[in-house]
Amino acid sequence: MELLTQFIDIFLHLDVYLNDIISQYGAWTYGILFAVIFVETGLVIMPFLPGDSLLFAAGALAALEGSVLNIWLMIVLLMIAAILGDTVNYWIGHTLGEKAYESKWVKKEYIDKTHEFFEKHGGKTIFLARFVPIIRTFAPFVAGVGQMSYKYFFSYNVIGGLVWVPLFSLAGYFFGGLEFVEHNFTLVILAIIVISLVPVFVEAWKARKESATVEAE
Repeated sequence: MELLTQFIDIFLHLDVYLNDIISQYGAWTYGILFAVIFVETGLVIMPFLPGDSLLFAAGALAALEGSVLNIWLMIVLLMIAAILGDTVNYWIGHTLGEKAYESKWVKKEYIDKTHEFFEKHGGKTIFLARFVPIIRTFAPFVAGVGQMSYKYFFSYNVIGGLVWVPLFSLAGYFFGGLEFVEHNFTLVILAIIVISLVPVFVEAWKARKESATVEAE
């Protein structure tokens, strides 16, 4: 419980914790950010890391006068991390194949939800999933499990990484310094999380509604 409380506190006060990291590690912060984005997108057992909100917070701190973070260098490095992460995740799924469903480390319900997302959006799922927590981590893994063509996967992977990272980083860079955002950073982070999860809840609601309709018939 204490670990969960601490994780939630970090999640909601990313700006404070990230600022502490920058103060303590300086330019090494690039490596820490790279590692977090890579792990969130590259390891299917780590879907809970704060991708969107971390990019926003990092962008906001990069905008501060005298910041050690250069927004453009950061964006390039994190785009590489996101693309490499999805690539690794794809090949893990590709290697495991159907055995993935037997793994105790991967929740079957997450794989099933991602499959539903694939059925609706096809290969575009790899791109769209960049903007949806949890789905973002499972989409490349499921693409690998389903033996999707790597060339087909890679194109969506690259486009997604090139859009996702700059979008949230620059949003933080240009809007993070606004007085309202500075004074209500936790609320902004919560808003980002909620908005990102809306597609998940919508799809879950539709699936439940369709299931209820089928049972009624």
